[in-house]
Amino acid sequence: MRSSVPRSVDDPLVSGVQERWAERGLPGTPWPFMAMCSVARLHHLLTKALEAELERLDLGRTGYFLLTMLALTAEGRARLGTLSRLMMIHPTTVKLAVDQLEAAGLVSRRPHPTDRRATLVFITETGRERAAAANRALESPDGALGAFAGRHREIFEALQPARLAAGDAEMVQDDMNRT
Repeated sequence: MRSSVPRSVDDPLVSGVQERWAERGLPGTPWPFMAMCSVARLHHLLTKALEAELERLDLGRTGYFLLTMLALTAEGRARLGTLSRLMMIHPTTVKLAVDQLEAAGLVSRRPHPTDRRATLVFITETGRERAAAANRALESPDGALGAFAGRHREIFEALQPARLAAGDAEMVQDDMNRT
């Protein structure tokens, strides 16, 4: 089985798995396994670096994503349920993160004006400033994500076709329209 990855790239995921796949009699090709391992390992590396950077700003990962999502909305607000769907995390986790952000003065909560069942979360000016500081830090070549500096777009564009094929665009669009 020939690798399309140049041999000059010393990647044990490629050399360790590809040669052994057929030797061990595993069915199919190693590419699905290697793709999943690659995404999982990249996720771990990015998450570890992200958390290290956010810790300096006294912000958790969920809090960072919530603040940035809110900053991206037209009015700086969204329903708790919408945030849960956009971030693909349990509503209870969103509520707990909003509780922490609210206690820190980074968001506020108000009842939805037309839907008694819904609660709106608004980003505060302090929340916008914290999100901006986090986003600047994540781009810095000197920060925890420095190994990825200048590659964020490349990473996004490499993963986008698979994400879109899985139906993520429709999911995000539906949720963005519900803010």
